[in-house]
Amino acid sequence: MKVFKEEKDNVFKILSEAISEGIVIVNDNQEIVTSNDAADRMFGYKPEELLGQNLDILIPSEYRKNHHHQVEGFLEKSDPRQMGHGRDLYGQRKDGSVFPVEAGLNPFEVYGTKYVMALVTDISVRKNQELEIINLNSSLEQKIEERTKELNSTIKTLREEVSKRKKAEHKIKESLRKERELNELKTKFLSLVSHEFKTPLSGILTSATLAGKYTETKQQDKREKHLKTIQSKVKYLNNILNDFLSIERLESGKANYKFDTIPLSKVINEVIYNSNMLLKDGQKINYPNNIDDITINFDEKILELSLTNLINNAIKYSPEYTLIDVVVSPKKDAVEIKIIDQGMGIPQKEQKFIFNRYFRAENALLDQGTGIGLNIVKSHLENLGGTVTFESEEGKGSTFIISFPTKK
Repeated sequence: MKVFKEEKDNVFKILSEAISEGIVIVNDNQEIVTSNDAADRMFGYKPEELLGQNLDILIPSEYRKNHHHQVEGFLEKSDPRQMGHGRDLYGQRKDGSVFPVEAGLNPFEVYGTKYVMALVTDISVRKNQELEIINLNSSLEQKIEERTKELNSTIKTLREEVSKRKKAEHKIKESLRKERELNELKTKFLSLVSHEFKTPLSGILTSATLAGKYTETKQQDKREKHLKTIQSKVKYLNNILNDFLSIERLESGKANYKFDTIPLSKVINEVIYNSNMLLKDGQKINYPNNIDDITINFDEKILELSLTNLINNAIKYSPEYTLIDVVVSPKKDAVEIKIIDQGMGIPQKEQKFIFNRYFRAENALLDQGTGIGLNIVKSHLENLGGTVTFESEEGKGSTFIISFPTKK
């Protein structure tokens, strides 16, 4: 037996000296039968101090229970393998400290006895390096996240700045556009004022001069004709001035409205009476029927201004010997008034612009007019809850319809 043991020890010694890693060999009872110097140093034991000890002495206590069954199963299969696939393995030193290891198991048999040789490597340095890499990666990810947040914040700030600049640029462009429009309107306004005032003033001067020449009684008819012309021109100029004043009040937000309870006939009578002075030869205004009992609560001046504009337009844009109908239709809590003429009408392609300020249709450019009357009528009526609409066919005439509430 002594010879056998010596031969066996010689075999184990040869095997252990041939391997540079730590080697621990156990028998089928999981007792350590030999270990090399590398293994002794790794686990903190003196030479031969591990001999006869159970393998559990090298395993941390929390892993011993499962490890016992794993070794038994391994001895039954008897094939080389790497321990702890997908798991971290740990060894325990004599002083109780735990350290990470890698272990390869190789079963073998000597003189009919089964043994397992564990090839053990201390991987503390590698694990520390891996941990350092993990920490570095975590730190890097954190820095990337911080930089990303900073970048996103910068991008957001830049986008906000771009948005502000675009808004500012839009405001500047809009201001420039409005300024150009204002300059164009001023130019057009001055041109209109010059033209619209010059012609009536010339007519007034001529009629006044001629009226002064007719001094005899028998020339009274001629004097009255020129006086009527003067009255008509003055009335026309007065209407233009009222229109310009209305624009100024609307633009400045100073349009004040005064509601009174009045008979509708009072306003219509005054408007038609004044408009009769502008009638061309053979023109006639048909007075509306059954309006004496209609009472309204509305701004008298605005209604008068609206009807005056619409009826005077019907006279101006209609030929001689035509009729202008004024039709009143009472509605529930409202009144609708139609002014129907047999004039030149409005071209279809220009009808959408008819309420624009200073707009004048192509077929009306030779007639006197400022192009602001309809715009003023629409603005005032809408401010007071009313409406103005129209129907027109070029060459056949137009119908303008105003509707407004009869109660405030």
